[in-house]
Amino acid sequence: MTTSAPGITGLAQVALTVRDLDASVAFYRDVLGLAFLFAAPPSLAFLQCGPTRVMLSGDAGARPPAGGPILYYAVPDIHAAFEAIAARGAGVKEPPKAIANVGG
Repeated sequence: MTTSAPGITGLAQVALTVRDLDASVAFYRDVLGLAFLFAAPPSLAFLQCGPTRVMLSGDAGARPPAGGPILYYAVPDIHAAFEAIAARGAGVKEPPKAIANVGG
């Protein structure tokens, strides 16, 4: 029996559960520079990251799942991106090291 591939062409949306919705929106919008799309009160906010939408779901009692998620953002210059987010107040500790080119 043969089956056809599901035809996945990319990642349309990432859902992240966060403890503090307002602080998380501020981080993704103001520090990372993602475009804020809209809020769906009381506990959802949506931002755009390239072709992928980021949905933040606020839950004050949430605990992040062990081991994830890890998001890898595509940037043209990793060192310039590091300097920019550090200047915007991100708690980054050391310049990143590129370990692979994942394309894009």
